[in-house]
Amino acid sequence: MIQTIYYIILIYFLLGGIGFYIINRKKDYSVAQKSYTKFGVYFIITNILFFSIVINPLVFQYVSILIIGMGFFEMFRLFRKSGYRNNWFYLLSLLVYGIFSIGFLLFGNLQKELILYSFIVLSIFDSFSQITGQLFGSKKLFPKTSPNKTLGGLIGGGLIAITSSFFLSNLFTEPNLKTTAISLGVVFFAFTGDLAASFYKRKFNVKDYSNLIPGHGGFLDRFDSLIVAGAWVASYQYVLNI
Repeated sequence: MIQTIYYIILIYFLLGGIGFYIINRKKDYSVAQKSYTKFGVYFIITNILFFSIVINPLVFQYVSILIIGMGFFEMFRLFRKSGYRNNWFYLLSLLVYGIFSIGFLLFGNLQKELILYSFIVLSIFDSFSQITGQLFGSKKLFPKTSPNKTLGGLIGGGLIAITSSFFLSNLFTEPNLKTTAISLGVVFFAFTGDLAASFYKRKFNVKDYSNLIPGHGGFLDRFDSLIVAGAWVASYQYVLNI
């Protein structure tokens, strides 16, 4: 089963690579190179997370702690660079981030198959919301907070992720109602988490959290959706448990 899941990931990355090629083939070399770098690094990150889950959930827990810790560091870094302004906003943001971080850690304690299922749906949504947004997105949803988020990207990425979840659900023994609810929640909370992270950056008048990950705007820029969506899945499993 694990081998099948990995083949599915590779197929989606191949499709995503074709999409990125179509998007960047007529762009300037420097712009295209940055996009390809982002795609390549994302592929590496996806593999690291996938195999950390597969090899031993404890390894994924250590990776999760690293991601959370770097997120706190980047939030403080922006707060410090601002001259310690927006104190109450910063403290409230820390509280909210802390709550979701606890949920994300609990996510790592779930059944391995459920973690993988959620992770694949999230990865599909993340990738194809960017691709469909650049190909078909003309209507910007939040131009001041997150200029790259478009209606086309949200609908396209959401439809591809939800449709894919129906095929992926056959790989697991969970009821269809549960996998559908989890997938819908993953898409919603991934989008919301990404938007919240963008709002935090705009509040401190910066474009990126850091340059620690090539092609990406920092750890929070890359993992915000994973943290929030993971917390949603944990909440569903531990609290709702429908």
